[in-house]
Amino acid sequence: MNKSELIDAIAVSADISKAAAGRALDGAMDAVKNALKKGEMVNLVGFGSFYVAERAARAGRNPRSGAAIKIKAAKVPKFRPGKGLKDSLQ
Repeated sequence: MNKSELIDAIAVSADISKAAAGRALDGAMDAVKNALKKGEMVNLVGFGSFYVAERAARAGRNPRSGAAIKIKAAKVPKFRPGKGLKDSLQ
């Protein structure tokens, strides 16, 4: 499912226009991004949690030349599915 298909599904489910569904989805995604930028966790009960994890610096290899390289530490977004989401897949 891509973004436009998700917007169509939201519009049908909520009985709103596609434009309004698109604005709502964009607003929700912006809110999640802004919370993660602040280091906050976003919990959606029954669906899951978005959070920021620290990835340590590590050694790697350049796939083209095989030379060893240093990969910097980074903050990465993560998602942990909730019980409701897990149960709906079984």
